[in-house]
Amino acid sequence: MASQLGKRYRCAKCGTEALCTKAGEGNLSCCGEAMQAQEARPVPSSD
Repeated sequence: MASQLGKRYRCAKCGTEALCTKAGEGNLSCCGEAMQAQEARPVPSSD
């Protein structure tokens, strides 16, 4: 899977987060494992 521009990635072992600033082939890795893309956080409503 290629790295996606603007996506945040997180290490499941140590909690390190990375923001992808340049898309491309390859995977981000930390602690010897591939980092997983985080889901988008919901925006709080202004009601």
